[in-house]
Amino acid sequence: MFKFFPYVLKTLWRHRARTLLTVGGTAVALFVFCFVTAIQEGMNDLRRHAEAKGSLIVFQANKFCPATSGLPQDYDQKIAKIEGVREVVPIQVFTNNCRASLDVVVFHGMPPKKIRDARDFTLTSGNWADFEPHQNAGLVGRAVASRRGLTVGDKFSIGDYTVDVAGVYRSDDPAEENYIYTHLDFLQRGKEHNLVGTVTQFEVLLHEGVDGAAVCKAIDDLFRSGPVETVTRPKGVFQAKSLADLTQLIEMAHYLGYACLGLVLALVATTTIMSVQDRIKEHAILQTIGFSGPRVFRLVMTESVLLSAVGGLLGIACAVVLLAWGSLSVGTDAIVVAFSPSLRLTVVGILVSVAAGALAGLAPAWHAARTEIVTALRQA
Repeated sequence: MFKFFPYVLKTLWRHRARTLLTVGGTAVALFVFCFVTAIQEGMNDLRRHAEAKGSLIVFQANKFCPATSGLPQDYDQKIAKIEGVREVVPIQVFTNNCRASLDVVVFHGMPPKKIRDARDFTLTSGNWADFEPHQNAGLVGRAVASRRGLTVGDKFSIGDYTVDVAGVYRSDDPAEENYIYTHLDFLQRGKEHNLVGTVTQFEVLLHEGVDGAAVCKAIDDLFRSGPVETVTRPKGVFQAKSLADLTQLIEMAHYLGYACLGLVLALVATTTIMSVQDRIKEHAILQTIGFSGPRVFRLVMTESVLLSAVGGLLGIACAVVLLAWGSLSVGTDAIVVAFSPSLRLTVVGILVSVAAGALAGLAPAWHAARTEIVTALRQA
């Protein structure tokens, strides 16, 4: 079939306006499909990294947004005595928006030494020596730095808080790169806040092999009659519950992805059918000079797959570049989901575009291959 490739290209270019419109429409559909898939990839990454870490989150009971949760900081000493607990990390959370947002900024205030133990990231610029001694210093995730144009030495302000960027970090977890880490004391002593002695939540790190569900129950039973009641969940479960409403929206967005695939099928099938109808007589002539029905079938299928693949590659390339360059994310309740461009996303997009082209070309190719020579030659 490769020797007939120039013929296929010439056929498509014969009606260039129709071909370009089909390629453009397919590119837009695959662009949207990739965006929808990237959001789901981000959700899966968030869940996978949280489950791999195996930590627990202790939060104030019957609270949702971090701005409303407040636990006594001395709870950490009692939690640390529970069997199976390796370390307890107090965290003060501040966010510019508890609702769903495409530009949520989240501060995590933690004791500097515990950041190294509880978080697995690497500084790409700046250093720990500039961060640890200075309470108003911050470590900024690469995604936030990219969106906000921040570099080491800059000042960054959200609400009542202003931090000096002491470092920019990268992480294997895309969502992790959407946070800013500061000193715990810094967030507790904001201009409009007096939160000394309280924290938003605790992250509990467990020894290997410990039953997390049993530790969750032990923590909540310990503080059931205390000054502030707690609810403790595995980190992945805690994040999933916080993102419940957003997850439903993302699940509904799948239908948009399916609609995009339907659009690709309709566009490519319509163009291929019109091309076959325009060339009924030409296909009959091809058969008279020795082209078999299966060969005509393969020619038409090649046209259909090529249209879909070219448009798909264009849309996928634009989506991946924008996702990688834009460092996009969506968050709610101080939990961030990164739009994750990946090799898997690219491969899935290519396979989908090729499969859509093949499916769209089946009927027109079958019709062209079964055209009766005499009947076709009689047509004007």
